[in-house]
Amino acid sequence: MSAPNQNPAAPYPPSRPSAPSDEVRFGRDSGGSPAGDAQADRQRQAWGPDGDPAAAARPVAAIVTRGLTKRFRSGQLAVDDLSLQVPYGSVYGFLGPNGSGKTTTIRMLLGLVHPTSGQHELLGAAMPEAAIAVLPRVGALVEGPAFYSFLSGRANLARCDAADRTADPATAAARIGAALDLVGLGETGGKHYRAYSLGMKQRLAIAAGLLRPRDLLILDEPTNGLDPQGTREVRALIRQIAAEGTTVFVSSHLLAEVEQICSHVGVMRAGRLAFEGRLDELRARGATRIRVRTADAPLAATVLADLELADIQAGDGQVSAVLGDQPPEDICARLVHAGVRVAGLECPRPSLEDLFVELTGEGFDVSA
Repeated sequence: MSAPNQNPAAPYPPSRPSAPSDEVRFGRDSGGSPAGDAQADRQRQAWGPDGDPAAAARPVAAIVTRGLTKRFRSGQLAVDDLSLQVPYGSVYGFLGPNGSGKTTTIRMLLGLVHPTSGQHELLGAAMPEAAIAVLPRVGALVEGPAFYSFLSGRANLARCDAADRTADPATAAARIGAALDLVGLGETGGKHYRAYSLGMKQRLAIAAGLLRPRDLLILDEPTNGLDPQGTREVRALIRQIAAEGTTVFVSSHLLAEVEQICSHVGVMRAGRLAFEGRLDELRARGATRIRVRTADAPLAATVLADLELADIQAGDGQVSAVLGDQPPEDICARLVHAGVRVAGLECPRPSLEDLFVELTGEGFDVSA
């Protein structure tokens, strides 16, 4: 068996997922302009007629782990009894504080680190036995990009493509150009890598994972270093890839990013899985509170207590409590009837930040 690709930026040769639609055109007019249509046509031509996987059977889960554990020689237990199930076609956000085991897990999935115990499957096949058949269908960016500084972005992608034994050299130039266009580097592919900004380097690494279609794309902090426009383009690209049937597994610490692009999440804490499920299931974990703004806080607290609401908190001109099953309009009517001057009333659900802190005991970056 050949060894797994040790360069996270270099793509594995793929199988045959679907070619991209015309819906998103990065680095071009996103409307129905001739420029956008030309790029979409170029992408389809580069990927060729074998891009439609409609006849291929797909497993229910793209990634499955059972009791996956990694203990380093130093004795550090980096990942402890991890059992994941990543639905096929989902955008799965893999979250956790620094040192929680996210990158070690990704490296085990790709065969870059051997697990101490446990099993895992990629695309329905047991690993590492099926590595030769499966890893060509997986694109990955792990722990940041790594390219030759003295080569251009286009030349770096050419070296990555040349390492793919199944790639057709006759279509290399078209596929490289299409990948650069997809990530918004079509006009700067000739610049030396050392002249790239951090965001451009990150986008080039994503392009390396998109030189061919993928069934599974694993991205470690894909928007790191990107400006707002670049971030939006990468998010739209991830949505498009997932909509076409490719599973995207995204490691991220940006809660705003997770809310906008992920359908499922897994939250790590100290090497263990603290939560896994749909994003809406995570939001539903927190109890909705009722918050009343009033100058009569003591009286309002008394009314809420009479209504048997739990966890009543008063202070700073407001009173809050766990809403429970009572209609907020009924509570408002009782407050007014009791003489409480209600200046405002809202029923906020806990933010994702609050839920993550509850799950992990640590804060997350909430910036976009």
